[in-house]
Formats: sequence, C-alpha cells, structure tokens
Amino acid sequence: MQNRMMITGAGSGLGREIALRWAREGWQLALSDVSEPGLQETLKLVREAGGDGFIQRCDVRDYSQLTAFAQACEEKLGGIDIIVNNAGVASGGFFSELSLEDWDWQIAINLMGVVKGCKAFLPLLEQSKGKIINIASMAALMQGPAMSNYNVAKAGVVALSESLLIELAQQEVGVHVVCPSFFQTNLLDSFRGPTPAMKTQVGKLLESSPITASDIADYIYKQVAAGEFMILPHEQGRMAWALKQKNPQLLYNEMTAMAEKMRAKAKQNNG
Repeated sequence: MQNRMMITGAGSGLGREIALRWAREGWQLALSDVSEPGLQETLKLVREAGGDGFIQRCDVRDYSQLTAFAQACEEKLGGIDIIVNNAGVASGGFFSELSLEDWDWQIAINLMGVVKGCKAFLPLLEQSKGKIINIASMAALMQGPAMSNYNVAKAGVVALSESLLIELAQQEVGVHVVCPSFFQTNLLDSFRGPTPAMKTQVGKLLESSPITASDIADYIYKQVAAGEFMILPHEQGRMAWALKQKNPQLLYNEMTAMAEKMRAKAKQNNG
C-alpha cells in the first residue's frame, strides 16, 4: 500500500470527510467532483490535515472523464490503492409521481456512476492489490416509501459490491460497501423530487440525525482496516437490518404505515 486514494463527490459532505480522515494519516488524495470551488476547499483542508494530492473536475456519468481521472492518478501518483465511489444525488417522490427522467437521472449517477468508477480504476487496483469502497445507503437494505428510484439505485450498488467481492478475491482486490442512514449532510442541494414537501421531510430527517459525516468517515476508516465488507455506520441502521433479516414482514408493515402517514400529511399540506 502506497497510501494513494481516489474519491468521487469529494467537494463536500461525506466525500470531503473521508478525504480528511485519510489525510490525517498522511495519504495522497485524488479528489473529484462536479463542483470546482468545493474541490478547492477540500484540498485546502486536506493539506491542513496533513495530506496532499490533486483535484480534477469529473462528472461520474461520463466514462471518458473517469478514465481521464484514472490516467491522472497514474501520472501524478504512480497508481492508486483505494477508490471511493461516493458521488451521489438525492431524490424522492411516490412511484406514481416520479417521471422516467427522474429514474434515468438517479440510476445514471447513483448506480452507473459507481459501475463506471469501478471499471475505469480496476486496472490500477489490480496492479496495487488495492481496495474498492462503494458508498450505498441504508435505503438499499430498507426500501423506505417515496424514494423507489433512490432505493433501486443504491440496492444496485450493494449487488455490484457483492459481485465484485466474489469476482475480485482472486486478484486480491478488496471490496467494501457502506450503507449510512440519514446523516447531517448537504445532500439536499442536489435533491430532485416532484413536491417541495418531500424535500422538507427529508430535510428534517437529515437535521435530526445525531451522527455527522465526520463520524461516519471515522467509522468507515476503522471498519475498512478491520476488513469488514458491509459497513453500517448507524446503530439504528444495524438494528433495523438485523430485524429485517429475522422478520422482513414486520419491517414491510412498518414501512407501509409510514407511507400512509406520508400520504396523509401530503394531502393535509395540499388541502
């Protein structure tokens, strides 16, 4: 391990905090995002924290931008040891309200962005016998109401990670998938949904979370070091996942009740 890490969506939120956590260990960081100012700020903080690296604007929907980023990592850092596919966007709305464009947008970034990141960087990881860290969500495991396109994209990230875990074991490339619940982040800046009320509800969940992006980055750091494949940073998330594995119907009933409440609230707001 030469301590070189690539992160997508590193301009803010969890991506930035992951960069800072590894920077404190003196790592070299290749940072990408669609926001150039966010990247500049992250790099400044990384250097203050004891790391270094470079930034490159990159839209994960565009495979050629990701391969160019991989090439830059090879030229500037001599390769890569860990990739973190973190870039993501939030969306919400009941299935009947979501347009096919909403689906395409969500899948293109949250699922295919991860597929393309893995594909573009795999040759470098095979050389370094490195690791892949894919950021999914508890939504991949819990499938809450009024976010079907997000649930499906994130569940795809978990399935991809499980597939790679098995396929890349022989090449000695490690794979981890992270499923955080709601946490204090700026995910809502990119939020897309049919109703403003939905954005407000998600906003309340994010604000009420007792855990920050920095806490999650620290938890990921420890669990990756311990070799844990599925990383669930929230205690409530771990409990909910254990419950679903034991008694899925109980969870479906709870989610159904939640969906009814959400619909009633939406009616009230519109009425």
